[in-house]
Amino acid sequence: MKLISFEREGRASFGALEADEVIDLAGAHASTLKQALALGAIPSIPSGARYPLADVKLLPPIPDPGKILCIGVNYDDHRIETGRAKLDHPTIFTRWADTLVPHGEPMILPMASERFDYEGELAVIIGKGGRRIAEADALSHVAGYACFNDGSIRDWQNFTSQFTPGKNFPGTGGFGPWMVTADEIADPQGLTLTTRLNGATVQEASTGDMVFGVATLIAYISQFTTLSPGDIISTGTPGGVGAKREPPLWMKDGDVAEVEISGVGLLCNPIVAERA
Repeated sequence: MKLISFEREGRASFGALEADEVIDLAGAHASTLKQALALGAIPSIPSGARYPLADVKLLPPIPDPGKILCIGVNYDDHRIETGRAKLDHPTIFTRWADTLVPHGEPMILPMASERFDYEGELAVIIGKGGRRIAEADALSHVAGYACFNDGSIRDWQNFTSQFTPGKNFPGTGGFGPWMVTADEIADPQGLTLTTRLNGATVQEASTGDMVFGVATLIAYISQFTTLSPGDIISTGTPGGVGAKREPPLWMKDGDVAEVEISGVGLLCNPIVAERA
C-alpha cells in the first residue's frame, strides 16, 4: 500500500493511494499518518472519501516526525570517494522537519552557498516504537519505506567535523512521494537506488551495498534513543556525489533532481535558488 500525507482545501490529512485516487483515512482517532502509525490504525482495506490525486497537494509522507536520523558514509564507494576510514559503528547526524519538502516541490539552493549537492537515499519510517530493539526483530518495527534526497550544502557541512549546518538549511531535502508499506518490500537490502540530475544518472547502487543494513541501524540507534512511530532513518548515499566529481557537479537553479528506488517510487524535485 502507498500512504501519503496531503492538503486539500486548506485541510491537512493522510490517505492511501490507489491509481490516481486518494482515499482519505483521517478520522476521529487519527488526523495524521504519524498518529495512525502509533495507534496501529492503518486499515488493510482502506475506505473513505476519494479525491483525484491531482486535486491534493502532497506533503512529506511524515510531515511531523519526532526524529530524523541520517546515516553518513554508509556505502563503501562513497566512503572511499570521501577518503574516510572504515568505522565499526554508523555515523549519525540529524535533520529537522523544516528542511524537508515533498515530491514536486522545489529544493532550495540557499543564498549562502553554491555548493548544493544531491544524495539519493532509502528512508525508513518507524511504525512500532521501541528501545534496545534486537537486530533479529528490527524489521518488524518498520512501517514502510520512501525515497529521500539528503540535499547537502557542502561548504557548510565541511566547515567543521560536525555535519549539522550543511544538512539543515530550510527546504534542502526531498522526501516522498509516498511511504510504501513494509509488507510490499520483502528485503530492504535488495533494492536498486538511482539518482538522476537533469535526466542523467549520477548515482546507481544496490541497497545491499550498505555498510550497515536497515536492521543493524535500527538495533544500533535504539540503543541510545527510543524510536517512536513516525521517526525517519535515512540510510545513507552511495558513491557519485557531485562534490567528488571532476569538476564538481553542483545542483543549480533550474535543475531537476530525481531519486528512484525499485519497488518504492520516484521522488522528483526542481531546484530553485533562494531569493532575497
